[in-house]
Amino acid sequence: MISRKPAHLLLVDDDPGLLKLLGMRLTSEGYSVVTAESGQEGLRVLNREKVDLVISDLRMDEMDGMQLFTEIQKVQPGMPVIILTAHGSIPDAVAATQQGVFSFLTKPVDKDALYHAIDGALEQSAPATDDSWRESIVTRSPLMLRLLEQARMVAQSDVSVLINGQSGTGKEVFAQAIHNASPRSHKPFIAINCGALPEQLLESELFGHARGAFTGAVSNREGLFQAAEGGTLFLDEIGDMPAPLQVKLLRVLQERKVRPLGSNRDIDIDVRIVSATHRDLPKAMARGEFREDLYYRLNVVSLKIPALAERTEDIPLLANHLLRQSAERHKPFVRAFSTDAMKRLMTASWPGNVRQLVNVIEQCVALTSSPVISDALVEQALEGENTALPTFVEARNQFELNYLRKLLQITKGNVTHAARMAGRNRTEFYKLLSRHELDANDFKE
Repeated sequence: MISRKPAHLLLVDDDPGLLKLLGMRLTSEGYSVVTAESGQEGLRVLNREKVDLVISDLRMDEMDGMQLFTEIQKVQPGMPVIILTAHGSIPDAVAATQQGVFSFLTKPVDKDALYHAIDGALEQSAPATDDSWRESIVTRSPLMLRLLEQARMVAQSDVSVLINGQSGTGKEVFAQAIHNASPRSHKPFIAINCGALPEQLLESELFGHARGAFTGAVSNREGLFQAAEGGTLFLDEIGDMPAPLQVKLLRVLQERKVRPLGSNRDIDIDVRIVSATHRDLPKAMARGEFREDLYYRLNVVSLKIPALAERTEDIPLLANHLLRQSAERHKPFVRAFSTDAMKRLMTASWPGNVRQLVNVIEQCVALTSSPVISDALVEQALEGENTALPTFVEARNQFELNYLRKLLQITKGNVTHAARMAGRNRTEFYKLLSRHELDANDFKE
């Protein structure tokens, strides 16, 4: 027996005898095999198992091999498919391969021709390199695959990377992948959300503090720059970092040294910086909210993650992956989405991106009592998402906007008075107004 590369093959044929015979032959060649006696059963297998290649008979009741191929490409674009038929013709073969079928073989199949076709299909679909560094990123999108290749190349150097993308697109997962692909992968990856903490606490978290630096600082404490020594520090929502900390961060990036809060001693650091934001930083710079010199330090390489709506071909792949994960944790009997449920997922707008998709699928699994998720359940979960809680940063920004509007209404647009009521100086208050695109003149009577 020839030693072959391990692969999991799905065989589909409505003749149980031929199915068993082919399965035994391929198993003896070292392949892992799962079988299905109809196209519909084959689709259910794809929903619950990771398959490398599909081999299907052409002539089957209800759903033939070409119809199965079409359905497979809807849920797993790029999945290689080999079609077998006892009634083959050159026009049939040409038509099938033009539509994307990898190979079209006539029964009785010559075993060498079959093995050659299998090896070719697996080689074509296999990644060129070890993909373990990006195993958390599930995608078939050409846009995402190009971006991942850029990330893999960037990972080999120590340049700073700025990741742009809407909330929920997976910026932290992408940052983790860059770290995993880098020479620093055996060292820590540490993440912090710069918009989720008050200024003094964020400063202490990043840079550490000395004993007595502030009330409650009863001992020395190292910051995240020190904790990430030799590895990667991910600064999420860098666009929300307060201006005083932007100055201190710039100094750290320039000098590769950090000074803990309340200390007069610098500490050398060796850390790679990856940052991310959903904000338009050039506009923030124009408004004086973000330092231009810091921007160029962070933005040596820029990567923009597309919204989920821009890579809809990934939705079936992601949905099935997330369903398997959620079902394994909560309800192992849940196996698949109905055809209509998957269509509804494909047509949703996904303003919350992958994070919203995760929430919808978690809700569906939690509420179903059936092995198959229905379109009604998906619709119910999507409607629930329309009233879902915002993220902490979104809620804080909305609070700030409402608070500033109320202050300006009370003071009739008097910035000095409003700033005093808010406990801020005029400069800081003007920056807050600019961030939220408010004009005090609009509130004057």
